[in-house]
Amino acid sequence: MSSILKTLSGADNYDPESLRVDRARELILDLLRPVGGHERVFVRQALDRVLAEDVVSPIDVPSHDYSAMDGWALRAGDLAAAGETRLKKIGSAFAGHPFEGKVGAGETVRIMTGAVLPQDADCVVMQEVVRVDGDGADDAIIIPPGQRREQNIRRAGEDLQAGRTAIATGRKLRPAEIGIIASLGVAELVVRRRVRVALFSSGDELCSIGTPLVSGAVYDSNRYTLWGMLTRLGCEVIDMGVVRDDPVALEAAFREAAACSDAIVTSGGVSVGEADFIKQLMAQLGEVAFWKIAMKPGRPMAFGRIGKTPPDGADGTNASGAWLFGLPGNPVAVMVAFYQFVRPAILKLAGVDPVKPFPAFPARCTEPMKKGRDRTEFQRGILFQENGEWCVRPTGAQGSGMLRSMSEADCFIVLEHDRGPVGAGDTVMVQLMDGLV
Repeated sequence: MSSILKTLSGADNYDPESLRVDRARELILDLLRPVGGHERVFVRQALDRVLAEDVVSPIDVPSHDYSAMDGWALRAGDLAAAGETRLKKIGSAFAGHPFEGKVGAGETVRIMTGAVLPQDADCVVMQEVVRVDGDGADDAIIIPPGQRREQNIRRAGEDLQAGRTAIATGRKLRPAEIGIIASLGVAELVVRRRVRVALFSSGDELCSIGTPLVSGAVYDSNRYTLWGMLTRLGCEVIDMGVVRDDPVALEAAFREAAACSDAIVTSGGVSVGEADFIKQLMAQLGEVAFWKIAMKPGRPMAFGRIGKTPPDGADGTNASGAWLFGLPGNPVAVMVAFYQFVRPAILKLAGVDPVKPFPAFPARCTEPMKKGRDRTEFQRGILFQENGEWCVRPTGAQGSGMLRSMSEADCFIVLEHDRGPVGAGDTVMVQLMDGLV
């Protein structure tokens, strides 16, 4: 028995003919390991890359005590126990231009946001509550009651302390992380290499864009959709074009793809038709973990490996093969299957830790929807608010070949495995597409 099947044979609820969606996702992630290989990049090249080494703070952040707002720096011990406090202004402090000297008894310094806290000051009172009594030369500053020690002050090291981990390995670097790294004065960092994904469509009916459409043919949109989704994930995409429904041509394509990639994503050729060779070739060239998912759209989806599986404990470096995701041919089914299975798998291969599930939240469905039992359905929906409540309605016709339903949608309406038809007004779970599709 092959290594994948050895692993899966003892797994609970493993049915390669009809896996539940959540179980299929779990099994895929359990099998995968992050790819090997790191590279050092400048911070501006690190956006959306996955960190391979902890970023350790070389400095305290902030590096000095400073004011969190515009106001007046003073000694809390000078504040009256009751009523107002009258203090003498002795100078000003600006960001980048600190006050030279210290605050003595009965004194205060005008201070701006970000300015270094003057010596001996331990309280900043916001300017909006203070009164100034005088003509500028000998101003008296009137502080209202209710102030307290340490208010409106940020202490050195309050955000990060020197020697502490600022960002841990496995984090996908967003703009916030890029800003943190820059705030530490770090110019370069070590990230994981990009996941290499080979991509092709299969089918004699497919026609390349830019060529006349012959009778019975359709333009190959799936490759472009998949290219967009993989590119957004930061993959190095190897586009192998269209491969005809011929076992020899498909075998050659699989061998070539497995030799140059970490993962292979195909569309078409995974159902039970006479010309659908993907599943058969997967078994011949590697291993087939499963090939049917209890979902709609996207039921015929094959997952396995072309070539040998890395030994337990090894990273996902391509030494002798690549993971294979054989997606359906219908355009909507391709996108649904990609986001539910391929996307989390790519993140796992990329070294993202942890791989988080799609966030989902409840909404009231304003229209009835048909739903078959014993499968999870992903309808395409449009979110809106009505009387302060989140509501959702389907985009219209939900056929798996209607890519327009994805273009018009801003969320998936997720109808659970054991659920039946949905009535108008029923609560459903939705997954936002924003930033994904």
